[in-house]
Amino acid sequence: MRGPDPDAIHPNENIKRICFIKNTITRPNIIVGGYTYYDDPVDSEHFENNVTHHYDFIGDKLIIGKFCAIAKGIEFIMNGANHRMGSVTTYPFNIMGGGWEKCAPPLCDLPLKGDTVVGSDVWFGQNVTVLPGVHIGDGSIIAANSVVASDVPPYHIYGGNPCRMIRKRFNDELIDCLLEIKWWDWSPDLIFENLEALCGGDLTTIMKITRR
Repeated sequence: MRGPDPDAIHPNENIKRICFIKNTITRPNIIVGGYTYYDDPVDSEHFENNVTHHYDFIGDKLIIGKFCAIAKGIEFIMNGANHRMGSVTTYPFNIMGGGWEKCAPPLCDLPLKGDTVVGSDVWFGQNVTVLPGVHIGDGSIIAANSVVASDVPPYHIYGGNPCRMIRKRFNDELIDCLLEIKWWDWSPDLIFENLEALCGGDLTTIMKITRR
């Protein structure tokens, strides 16, 4: 096999700030694909600390695809952060104890938004916040300091608070082509053989490869 060891925590031992997330996950409700990395000069090996309000009894999952690049300061806020909004107060009396737990809301009264799903080959800039239930498509880019509150289509650039479309990365023909070939599912050897095309700026080259 050519390329870095997908089972290593640090693919390059000389760059400890980069960590393959999949190999550090302990929670069963966080699923991360191979080669996706977290870049943090202080604590790259504890990506799970950036997934907040994630409680087993709610059952929601964070699912991240392969070959994603995630910069420091990311926060995935999960459904446990939501409060009941149909009552007089949104204050969560039930988690404070002292008998207040008698008013614990049923899950059906909470604004749960399902799993948070990130596709493959997604790049997150620094200090991005992703809200519960968001789906981010393959090949997308999320600008630094953004708050992602709604779904992001594949191969689009989004930024801001709330996050809005800046532009498409490519034309529709190339986007459809890339979604069809799913290069991130290629074998390590096939990726190695086509690195120049994947990393190059001539987009017609990748289209020729996929049409062989």
